[in-house]
Amino acid sequence: MTSEVVENEFEFYSKAEKYWKDVPATVDGMLGGYGHISSIDINSSRKFLQRFLRDGPNRTGTTCALDCGAGIGRITKRLLLPLFKTVDMVDVTEDFLTKARSYLGEEGRRVRNYFCCGLQDFSPEPNSYDVIWIQWVIGHLTDNHLSDFLKRCRAGLRPNGIVVIKDNMAQEGVIMDDVDSSVCRDLDVVRKIIRRAGLHLLAEERQENFPDEIYHVYTFAMR
Repeated sequence: MTSEVVENEFEFYSKAEKYWKDVPATVDGMLGGYGHISSIDINSSRKFLQRFLRDGPNRTGTTCALDCGAGIGRITKRLLLPLFKTVDMVDVTEDFLTKARSYLGEEGRRVRNYFCCGLQDFSPEPNSYDVIWIQWVIGHLTDNHLSDFLKRCRAGLRPNGIVVIKDNMAQEGVIMDDVDSSVCRDLDVVRKIIRRAGLHLLAEERQENFPDEIYHVYTFAMR
């Protein structure tokens, strides 16, 4: 439970905002010095996502996706824009969204909105998104804020839409990182929060071929 490790909620959020303001607006910056794993990450995410986009009566649409904690648009550029007609991006750091406009190149014209906002304060437009992609950012939300945000995401889905979380998982419990002011939860805690938000887990997968020294990374699809 984040309530056990986050002593001051205001400080928890403001410290994280300050941390990201000092991070370089590069792929390496977005990945904490692990820029070299970006292609492995994107390729796995594409395979995971495409199983929901295939033909069938409950196929997830490809009209619009939302990239949460989007940074400079690494995922928007390489995963979402190639698969969706339009993409919206949300991130708490204005400089990253400014950089995204040049980083995304020509295809960036299909980004409809750049929302500068923390996810604890962000509400996706109801019935608007086929996919809401949330990667390496849930650690910056308290349990209550994460659950509430996921409820708002559920309302933001179009028919057959999905919410995807891809993030680090702790071995046990909840671990605080004082450097970037984030938490890392174990699988059981994350699954509980997903259930609490009224979402049903459709798929869960562990990321392969990442460096041994980093946390295990899991991807969840839900609606």
